[in-house]
Amino acid sequence: MEKMRFYDEAAHTFYNKLDVHGYPLHCMDLFAQSFDRLSGNLADVKSLESMALSGKWHKMANFGDEILKKDQVVVVTDTHLNIVYATKNMVEMNGYQPHEVLGKQPRMFQGEATCRETTSQVSKAIKEQQPFEVVLTNYRKDGTTYECHIKSSPVFDKAGKLVNFIAFEEVA
Repeated sequence: MEKMRFYDEAAHTFYNKLDVHGYPLHCMDLFAQSFDRLSGNLADVKSLESMALSGKWHKMANFGDEILKKDQVVVVTDTHLNIVYATKNMVEMNGYQPHEVLGKQPRMFQGEATCRETTSQVSKAIKEQQPFEVVLTNYRKDGTTYECHIKSSPVFDKAGKLVNFIAFEEVA
């Protein structure tokens, strides 16, 4: 708290020189937005780690690195490709809130401009339970397209049984 006192004093001195009385509210807005985003990302990391532990995943990704450092969107599906988890930062990439995609399949993001050859490669990798990395033309909630870099892999439990698929995504 001692360090905050010096910050407050410096801010007070600076704003007094500008003849501004009080702190600009937009600073608090910017801080609040960043704080909310960080809080959501940390909650996603905790939720994914919990999912991995309860599902007895054989290998667990470093979710902190993927979400906090790389700003990746993480999507987890069941073995039938129904989305069971999506990180909160998905809304920034494609306009969908995570609850809007739960129970649906990732092909909901595809459309006319999506390359069928690439989706065939993805389907083959999924059937063979192999990892894949592709760039697909996907569709946002508002109908606009974006290039989505997807790095995905099957998730096995400690007994070697396929339990999920996980994808790390970002705008390419």
